[in-house]
Amino acid sequence: MRMYGLIRKETFQILRDPSSISIAFVLPAVLLLLFGYGISLDAKHVPVALVIEKPTAATTSFARSLLNSPYFHPTIMRDRNAANEKLVAGDAEAIVVLRSDFSRQIWSPTGSPIQVIVNGIDANTARIIEGYMQGAWQIWLEQYALDKGRDALKAPVVMQQRVWFNAEVRSRNFLIPGLIAIIMTLIGTLLTAMVIAREWERGTMEALMVTPVRIGEILLGKLIPYFVLGMGGMALSTAMAVWVFHVPFRGSFAVLLAVSALFMLAALGMGLLISTIARSQFVAGQVAIIVAFLPAFILSGFIFDITSMPTVVQWITHIIPARYLVSSLQSLFLAGTIWPIIIANGAALALMAVIFLGLTRRKTKKSLE
Repeated sequence: MRMYGLIRKETFQILRDPSSISIAFVLPAVLLLLFGYGISLDAKHVPVALVIEKPTAATTSFARSLLNSPYFHPTIMRDRNAANEKLVAGDAEAIVVLRSDFSRQIWSPTGSPIQVIVNGIDANTARIIEGYMQGAWQIWLEQYALDKGRDALKAPVVMQQRVWFNAEVRSRNFLIPGLIAIIMTLIGTLLTAMVIAREWERGTMEALMVTPVRIGEILLGKLIPYFVLGMGGMALSTAMAVWVFHVPFRGSFAVLLAVSALFMLAALGMGLLISTIARSQFVAGQVAIIVAFLPAFILSGFIFDITSMPTVVQWITHIIPARYLVSSLQSLFLAGTIWPIIIANGAALALMAVIFLGLTRRKTKKSLE
């Protein structure tokens, strides 16, 4: 009966507090819309200065292939110096030069009929543009050779590219599952850290301490309603990912529910621990952002590849719960239920949940000291 009373009390408090509903449901929707439509690692309609030194049928064909490509927005020019000025001014991200002997150099085994100069200020964008240009050149070259009856330039090996798990090569399919993990980190820590710290400030926690309920019952009474609320936010985020952003989901919803539940326990345990130590909304909010959100955003593999980080930083990522959820969600959405990944990540999340909840139980006492 005491547990039922505590859960009922927390439920009424959640329903009467619009901030809890906003954190659980409005915040995920807003962040998904902002990040889903605002962040993209794809390079499309890249401004390119296309210098054609001597127009021929071959240069016209290649220029037409770039004009029809969704990745490039070429401006055809005849003067290399004007193209250089365009690149320096930031009006073009790359210069593509088709040499005067372009048609002859195509058939030369050692020829270089095309020159690509890329703006390297943004190294990531430069590499993407370079890869896209190489792909566009290879596709056009094979098609041009077949049209001329050259049997694809008599190449000993014909490359056929196949992309697994994300055949459309849409960065959104990779970013949205990771973004869900970041959102759930923010929801899980803020829901408990801010809300319970508010109770300490208002004095309602002291009133609860003088009742006959035990510490474990108080913690469970806090944990269960916010766990349900957090899982509701998770369901909303997943629904938006599948139906709004059209991210494929190839795994098991039951496994998704299990992994999400383990992560939510770890996140709520972290929030409970922060609120137990801080007892101030301002301090709890700052600590939750610094300890939970920022490490999850930077060190979880959401945007930055963990294997490219320094070795010491890679070790640090193992204590970030979001790392394991990001990996699990990307697997479930894009590849399916890969059990070695799911089991390893699930075990890590379960261990973290036990540690955080155990520390919270140890630090929480029926005392105002």
